[in-house]
Amino acid sequence: MFDLFKRTSQGLSKSRQQWFQRVAGLFRSNIDDDTWGQLEELLISADVSVSTTSRLLELVKTEASKQRTNDGTRIYALLKQEMVNLLNSARSAAVTEHPVKGNRRLILVVGVNGSGKTTSIAKLANYYAKNDGAKVILGAADTFRAAAIDQLRLWGERSGADVIAHQPGSDPGAVVFDTIQAAHARRANVIIIDTAGRLHTKFNLMEELKKIQRAASKSDGNLLQQVLLVIDATTGQNGLSQARNFTEAVGVSGIFLSKLDGTARGGIALTICDELKIPILYIGTGEQLEDIAPFDPQIFVEAMFQDTKEQHR
Repeated sequence: MFDLFKRTSQGLSKSRQQWFQRVAGLFRSNIDDDTWGQLEELLISADVSVSTTSRLLELVKTEASKQRTNDGTRIYALLKQEMVNLLNSARSAAVTEHPVKGNRRLILVVGVNGSGKTTSIAKLANYYAKNDGAKVILGAADTFRAAAIDQLRLWGERSGADVIAHQPGSDPGAVVFDTIQAAHARRANVIIIDTAGRLHTKFNLMEELKKIQRAASKSDGNLLQQVLLVIDATTGQNGLSQARNFTEAVGVSGIFLSKLDGTARGGIALTICDELKIPILYIGTGEQLEDIAPFDPQIFVEAMFQDTKEQHR
């Protein structure tokens, strides 16, 4: 049985141990000016941006003032609730619902080189098949590297998903077209397209990505189309500039935050939702095929502070 809290907690273990346990420790007594300063420093160290940290603390202080309290336990609860509210601010029901039978969709997966894009695609395919009962088909539209095609085929075998591929160097748009046609013939209701990893600063490559998106729309205008951006959590604030450029080019509808288990700075999730207003849909919680979790703001915040919750009852 899929345990969302356990998977999320697994991905946040480093962040929790290095930063958020220390954050929770600040609330064991009444809060004063020195405590607020320490809290600000810890949040920024955990990769919550300066502007998001300022906004978050101002919201907590305002609510604490309304309640006329400096009690650590009560303000700790306020902090967690404001974090949940912030993460929820970017959510959209139109893109967060999972694929189910009868709900046909195409997911165009984009991201820079080395972000963990292809591995994340395999995790998605495996998750959709096992947890949503979906029939998944993958399109190898990263035709610039033969290794990328081989890698997707290998992951397709492991996840049980069919893979449509052409020869290296072929037209990515043709791969997209053939993948959609194959999905019709094989009654697949989830189509995931792997695009070439591209530097978001390269104009020509981003223009080509737009062409792939248009090819998908022309092939079947009835498909619910999403653009999922894979961001490597270990890159921190650099992921924000990636997201801004990809959104401008192809309209990113959601984010897969990969390699979350590999960083102690999970606070980047708060910054992404606050500054970009793009929902995080999935997180990568480990190296195995099953190490993926749908993003749930309430569970995410509880998992960040998991080991310290008994201290504040």
